[in-house]
Parts: sequence; C-alpha cells; structure tokens
Amino acid sequence: MMVSVLMITYNHEKYIRQAIESVVDQECNFSYELIVANDCSPDSSDGIINEVIRSHSKGNLIKYIKHSQNIGMQLNYIDAYHKCQGKYIATCEGDDYWTDPLKLQKQVDFLEANTEYVMCFHQVDILKTDGAVVDDFITVVPENYETIETLARLGNYIHTPSVVFRNVLNGFPIEFELSPIGDYFLYMLLAEQGKLKYLEQKMAVYREGVGVWSREGDYFKNFNTAYTHALLVRHNNSNNFISALLLERIIGFVKTYKNRIDKEVLEKLNTCIKVNQSFYHYFLDNNKIELGLSETIQMKTSKELLVEVWLRIKKRLWIE
Repeated sequence: MMVSVLMITYNHEKYIRQAIESVVDQECNFSYELIVANDCSPDSSDGIINEVIRSHSKGNLIKYIKHSQNIGMQLNYIDAYHKCQGKYIATCEGDDYWTDPLKLQKQVDFLEANTEYVMCFHQVDILKTDGAVVDDFITVVPENYETIETLARLGNYIHTPSVVFRNVLNGFPIEFELSPIGDYFLYMLLAEQGKLKYLEQKMAVYREGVGVWSREGDYFKNFNTAYTHALLVRHNNSNNFISALLLERIIGFVKTYKNRIDKEVLEKLNTCIKVNQSFYHYFLDNNKIELGLSETIQMKTSKELLVEVWLRIKKRLWIE
C-alpha cells in the first residue's frame, strides 16, 4: 500500500460526502486507501458515509471506523493512524476537500524522489462562511520554512488537507494526546525526522468557520496554542534550542494577556521545569522592585529564590 488517507470526522454531515469523494476520485498509478474515523457523531454522518461506500464505484477503497463512544479528536486520530498501512499518510478532515485529482500523485512523486524530506504540503483556497472561495488569508509560509526551528519559532503555517508525510512515527507521546492542537504537534514530531517541502500549487480547500478551532475566540486560540507549546517543551526536554523558541512564544502569550490570565491558566501552562523557570525569570525581571526583593534574598540559591519569588508573585497576582 503506497498511501493511506486519514480522515477524522465529527458532526460533518453537510460536508463529509464531498470530502470522501474528493479523496476516492484521485487518479494514481499506485494503491491507496481511505480511513474514515467517525468519533460517534450524533448527526447523520454515519448514514452518509455508509451510503457513499455502497454507491461509489471506488467505495471499496474506504475503511470505515465508527466509535460507539466519543473519544476525542487526538485519540480518534491516533487510533486511525495505527490502522494506516501506507508507506505515506495523507490527511483530510471531514469538513475539507481536495480539488486536484492528481494531488496524491504529485506529492508522492516528490517524496519518492527526495528522501531527505519527511513531509510535503501545498497551497489551499479558503471557503468562507458566505460561500466565497478565496486565496489563503489565514497562513503565510515564511522563508526558510523547511526546518523544525522555523516551525517552532513561528508556529503553524500548514493546512491539514494539504499534507502528505512518510509513515515514520512508531507512536505518539502522551503530550500529543493532551494537546488541543494536534496538527501542529504532528508537524513538529515529523520535523524531527526530516525537512518539509512547500508545493506552490492549490490542490485543496480549507473550510473556514466550521471546526472547533475556527469557532474559538482569539484568547482561547492563543491559550490553546500556548498550551500546545508548553506540551512540546516537555516533549522536547533534551533539546534546549527548540525549547527556547517555544518558551518565547509562551511568554509572548503571558505578556499579551497579563491582565486576563489567572492562577488556573498559569498552572496549566506550567508543564515542566523549563516552563517553570521561564515564568520565574519573566516575573522576576518584571516584578523585582515591586516584589521588594532584598539583596539577601537575591543571593539565595536558584531553587530557594524560585520558591520565594513564586510565593510573592502568587500573593500579588492571586488573592488566596
């Protein structure tokens, strides 16, 4: 099997048919399969999926998983991933769709010819809530985009329906299961294995305003991003350079929302000692005078000072 297309879906009854048909209508000179993983959708998605399997001339390409209970997005993805048999894995969620019947062929051809690349992705159009299909206004692919360093420094610039990657992950860390942003975490895991390639061809459509991420407000999006970064710091504990880039983004969130964050938010972001130390230095630098730290206290050991400052910060920020 050359390619497994992984499609997770939940409550996509309006879109799932178009998503599935855009995948099974691919024109390839290799074998591929479509894994559809329905996370116990309460809508009519199940009936639509089964009808497509029965009626479509390529319905035999579809392997359908229907969970009897809702297990959540990341566990649904992990379960489907372990059922993928392909040398490569492509992704398309149930509310997006592909527009180029040669998409898989083009991406597989590139990866077959360029073994130093672990993943390739491409341009997409955006389908707005008013029905207009427009150029991508959500992401900007930067220069020097190919490495994990750029991905860590700038965040996600890759759309899910554009991705094809080598089936090289033997499993997923617990941090991936906890992450509210699975696609970015996945790309960081893959970027540990090789370079990323951007193909400047529009071959898919991302539907704006449909998924959970599209519906969230800016604060919650940025918190979920910061929490994902904090989980990635814990995962990348031995890589000080990558951790430092991620920590900068976490502190950026704290600075931006310093008047809104509370004890619960900071404690959730505090996933490991590196995040803890980053908070310590940030609050120390910004509160040294206001906290009234004496020279004696400042001469304490790092661990003792951390405890002292943290206690004073808590008293200052949170009335306990």
